[in-house]
Amino acid sequence: MPMLDMPLDKLKRYQGMTPKPEDFDAYWEKALEEMNAVDPQVELVPAVFTTPFAECFHLFFTGVRGARVHAKYIRPKHTDTPHPAVLHFHGYTGHSGDWQDKLQFAALGYSFAALDVRGQGGLSEDTGSVKGNTHHGHFIRGLDDKPDNLLFRHIFLDTALLAKIVMGFDEVDAGRVGVTGWSQGGALTMACAALVPEIKLAAPVYPFLSDYKRVWEMDLAKDAYAELRTFFRHFDPQHKREDEIFTRLGYIDIQHLAPRIQAQTLIGVGLMDNICPPSTQFAAINKMTAPVELEIYPDFGHEGLPGMNDKIYAFLQQL
Repeated sequence: MPMLDMPLDKLKRYQGMTPKPEDFDAYWEKALEEMNAVDPQVELVPAVFTTPFAECFHLFFTGVRGARVHAKYIRPKHTDTPHPAVLHFHGYTGHSGDWQDKLQFAALGYSFAALDVRGQGGLSEDTGSVKGNTHHGHFIRGLDDKPDNLLFRHIFLDTALLAKIVMGFDEVDAGRVGVTGWSQGGALTMACAALVPEIKLAAPVYPFLSDYKRVWEMDLAKDAYAELRTFFRHFDPQHKREDEIFTRLGYIDIQHLAPRIQAQTLIGVGLMDNICPPSTQFAAINKMTAPVELEIYPDFGHEGLPGMNDKIYAFLQQL
């Protein structure tokens, strides 16, 4: 079989190489305290898009550091009792997408929320320096600042706050909420499930933002990880700060959040993935203590995985 990374048996034992900061747990507890102190000022604005069986809204809320964050929110009509909900997170630099492809969950009687990541391709703003789009460079934003100012810290907290908001809606059963997404969306799925342990089911596919040092070692700091190479070339060309940089990235490395996840989890992995290498994904998977079901695609990379969407849809029907 062709091989991009380690053999599968070694992948299943790999524990990652990006350092975990000594104050990692305290860092995230402090971050959650900041999030919980925010008045989210939730606003539901009816969308122009309509259907006979579901209500569609633009959901706006205020996240940490004052950013106004947007998600699409769909809830089924004619339901009398609280029902499940699913949260969806999109890929890097993307957005929440069209309304139409979210209606499959309303057909199950579920509510559905799709986040626009702040500063990327949707309607959420990034107030770290300017309002509006910042598009690229997100996981290196804040590396030369205090760890509390890492942009992905704020983005991870946005996922958690969205979960808390949706769980608080009268129509939603807070004990029956699932999360899903691919690539960056897979990373945010795991971050959300880690920061909100009440999440029941999680379905990430080839998660991004894991084991940055392994990406560097494999010479794959390109494509989604290109900004890591850019950072070193411009700001630390002799790698004198390499240990410091990788340790700081450890605060926003999902492998270190993975042990906090309590949700039953379904994960899709392509063993020929040269965007989010399999070993970086297994660095997080192997640290999980919650039940994990793996769907392995030996010949596939960072692309559509045949049948995976159907597997996720069936999995989330367990809510």
